[in-house]
Amino acid sequence: MHSELDITTIAIDAMGGDHGPAVTVPAAIEFLKNVNAQSHAVILVGREEQINDLVTAHNGDPFVANGALKVHAASEVVEMDESPALALKRKKDSSMRVAINLVKQGVAQAAVSAGNTGALMATARFVLKTISGVDRPAIISTMPCQDTSQTVHMLDLGANVDSSPEMLVQFAVMGSVLTEFVDKKAHPKVGLLNVGAEEIKGSEKVKKASVLLSDSELNYVGYVESDELFSGKVDVIVCDGFEGNVALKASEGTAKMIFNVLSEEFKRNIITKMAGALCMPIFKAMQARLDPRLHNGATLIGLNGIVVKSHGGTDQLGFLHAIQEANRQAELNVIGHISEEISKVFSKQNQ
Repeated sequence: MHSELDITTIAIDAMGGDHGPAVTVPAAIEFLKNVNAQSHAVILVGREEQINDLVTAHNGDPFVANGALKVHAASEVVEMDESPALALKRKKDSSMRVAINLVKQGVAQAAVSAGNTGALMATARFVLKTISGVDRPAIISTMPCQDTSQTVHMLDLGANVDSSPEMLVQFAVMGSVLTEFVDKKAHPKVGLLNVGAEEIKGSEKVKKASVLLSDSELNYVGYVESDELFSGKVDVIVCDGFEGNVALKASEGTAKMIFNVLSEEFKRNIITKMAGALCMPIFKAMQARLDPRLHNGATLIGLNGIVVKSHGGTDQLGFLHAIQEANRQAELNVIGHISEEISKVFSKQNQ
């Protein structure tokens, strides 16, 4: 048994998502295979018998024996179409809530769930509360970029559908801090999603947010149009949750369509014994850009704790990426840095 000192522990809602334990359990075991199990631990939260059977089936028993993998019982499951309010009120022993409770109690440094997004947001906000100075948490995730060596963070992706200009500034601060500490980018460039690049364009809300961002100490570079989302022009794209969710879903749908078409084209017309050897590196690079599983794991940022939302329909590879994202943020103490930067911004505004 290893010591619990200096161990990064991830609590996983094992029952959440379209596929539940069939995806979450093997992904958790794969995560532990790829890290130092002496300094990392995973807690699978849910129905014990079902989880234990899958742990054994996927050769996870050695991790149970050395304490790197634990199972925590939870008797209830939040369904994907369940009302967030009812889930919060009636299912206090759901795998989702128990996983978040473990973060609140300090047992785990982060929680990961592929479950109902609305219920996850409501439960996380109720249990963990928001960082001082943050009105509402936002959903942030990485977006694919034309240059695969770059990453772009975008928020809000659907948590708040009517954000004020002040909230957009808060999103910008949180996205900038996360990008700086997770991606190691000093003074990340921040852009505001708008219908045009000219100052006269956009809603009054966006225009006011632009003025506030220009007066801040962030590296704000101005407006970003929707055709520049993947250009790498900025490191952080800020928007209202309505626009962000529309942009995200449109991007995912387009990427899937292009990837599937190109995949079939390669199979039918390009990949031969000779041409395949030449084209496969290009195809793999394209896959890294377009495969949404490789960008899975959206953070509920602005909470007093790390909560990562996985796409509900993802597979083992996609959920593994969500766990890895939670682990990176936990190891880098992203929450602490965000709290510090938010405090600086508000103290200067009040001077």
